Amino acid sequence: MADAPEDAQLAALDLGSNSFHLVVAHQVNGRIQIVDRIKETVRLAEGLDDKNRLSDLVAERSLACLERFGQRLKNLHRANVRAVGTNTLRRASNVTAFLESAEDALGFPIEIISGREEARLIYLGVAHSIEDNFDRRLVVDIGGGSTELIVGHGFETDLTESLHMGCVGMSRTCFEDGRIRATDYKDAVNRARQELTPVATAFVEAGWDTAIGASGTILAVQEVLAQLQHAHAGITADGIKQIRKQLLDAGHADKVSLPGLSADRSAVFPGGVAILDAIFQTLEVDTMQATNGALREGVIQDLLGRVQHQDIRENTVLDLCSRYHIDQKHGRRVRDLAISLLAQVAVAWKLTDPNDALLLSWAADLHEIGMDISHSQYHKHGGYLLNNMDLPGFSRSDQSQLANLVRTHRRKFPVDEGYSEKTTRLAVLLRLAVLFHRNRTSSPLPHVAMAAENRHVNLMLPTDWLEGHPLTRLDIAQEADYLSTIGIELLTAESA
Repeated sequence: MADAPEDAQLAALDLGSNSFHLVVAHQVNGRIQIVDRIKETVRLAEGLDDKNRLSDLVAERSLACLERFGQRLKNLHRANVRAVGTNTLRRASNVTAFLESAEDALGFPIEIISGREEARLIYLGVAHSIEDNFDRRLVVDIGGGSTELIVGHGFETDLTESLHMGCVGMSRTCFEDGRIRATDYKDAVNRARQELTPVATAFVEAGWDTAIGASGTILAVQEVLAQLQHAHAGITADGIKQIRKQLLDAGHADKVSLPGLSADRSAVFPGGVAILDAIFQTLEVDTMQATNGALREGVIQDLLGRVQHQDIRENTVLDLCSRYHIDQKHGRRVRDLAISLLAQVAVAWKLTDPNDALLLSWAADLHEIGMDISHSQYHKHGGYLLNNMDLPGFSRSDQSQLANLVRTHRRKFPVDEGYSEKTTRLAVLLRLAVLFHRNRTSSPLPHVAMAAENRHVNLMLPTDWLEGHPLTRLDIAQEADYLSTIGIELLTAESA
């Protein structure tokens, strides 16, 4: 990916459970400067029924919002835009159909990220929005459908968690029809503490110097306390107690009249305050300061790193290679051949997206990760590992595709897994690259010419080389049999 010029715009879209946030920025003297912000309250989490299906009404509301955002992004380069979906889209059972419509409306791909990846990006956004005084920080973000907790220092995270509680869900569950009673509030706090208890010890033992809050609920709490003149020292337990009293006095979300609280937040504010109250109690927080940096700012910073060839995903792959004792020289040889084959068939096979080459490269680097468990069925072990671990920087779809490439790089190709055509084609390239490097030596290979059309693949190899490598000739014949089971014809021609 080419470096972005100084005046190139970068955009991050956060499809949150309560609101959709769009941030547009550009670089000024090597630093990010926000030039535009758009926020719309869509209450995505409200659209989930008891089977986690997203309702048509909320889907239509969301798509209309994305169409408006798409207009703002219309002239931006695809590589400079990143849209991420969080808790509600992670949970939605009909997310695939929704994403197809959402991407059409927006005009850009949308990635679903894991809870811990969301936490990492939130921390990155917060860290870039405050002065770096080298303190250890506790960062808290109460979203519409989840709450992220992070302990870190500088720009690095040490401990991350994503909990299944947010202001929208908690308000729906505990403050039915907007009613606010003492018993309802106590129930909400207890539910939140129940979620917090399994992780509380790890966070308290990790320790921190300062506590920082991000996003809507915490920003709203700080603004209300400032208006009530209770925020001179930031957010405190006493300040939360004052807000709780006013919520209970109001008795209903429609009657809440707190200075600084926007009308579109009042319905979900009680649930958010109860979660924050539980965090203060369970983690023994004394004071918290709010900041404007959050997920979308973290996505912008992460995107800038990708544009400037400082992709966190590359670091993730290198860390995995080290942790699982992967032969990196062999992986590099497999990678080089796989990319050479890709270059020859990219247009014919519609694999021209820069992300295709990245995923193929990383799959080549990691294809032997499962050997750290056992050589037997190591491709299956590798696929399982990559599907079930936290991979900083990877979206859920990219992580799944990476795992599938490693899973399918050898032996019989799974015929019942429903892999996409793109994944299948990338897998063919990786399988061939692994096949030709079976000897695991640095001895040069001949030029492997490859052509492809639909589900037909042709390899061209020198006759004298094939005659001197009978095992490779046999491996190619075996590979042709494997690929025939998924309807791909592999033919080999010999050249003088």
